[in-house]
Amino acid sequence: MTHLESILKKIPDPAELDRLIAYWKFKGFRVVFTNGCFDIIHRGHIDYLAKAAGLGNILVVGLNTDASTRRLKGPSRPINDEQSRAMILAGLGFVSCVVLFDEETPYNLIKKIQPDILVKGADYKPEDIVGYDVVMAKGGEVTTLDYLPGFSTSLIEQKIKNS
Repeated sequence: MTHLESILKKIPDPAELDRLIAYWKFKGFRVVFTNGCFDIIHRGHIDYLAKAAGLGNILVVGLNTDASTRRLKGPSRPINDEQSRAMILAGLGFVSCVVLFDEETPYNLIKKIQPDILVKGADYKPEDIVGYDVVMAKGGEVTTLDYLPGFSTSLIEQKIKNS
């Protein structure tokens, strides 16, 4: 298998995702889930995702589609299309799986995956994180991670516009 094939394999179709979920559960892996737009990957994203991956055995990243990102961030976003963003995330060694979702929130995806650990940034209170009820009902954890100060896609976008 080529490197590119192994990256693409980390972006499963729905049937393959079902198979992966069953395998992870069978093996007893601790599945960590987080989500976002991840428009322009930067050091803050790497720091956050690496810390999230360290909480379990499998890191699943729910990725907003282009349409979903536009609804959240406005008509000028995303800067990078969903397939590019998915491939970049899948290219990170500590990311196990990237799953696109088109809804406003990843609630249905969280219900499907049933992660052991749900992670978001520390700008959220755990009980306000989408999927909190699903993860807590199965005895899982919901945790927040601090963002690396000074790193955000919006700051990068502003810096580019100002130069």
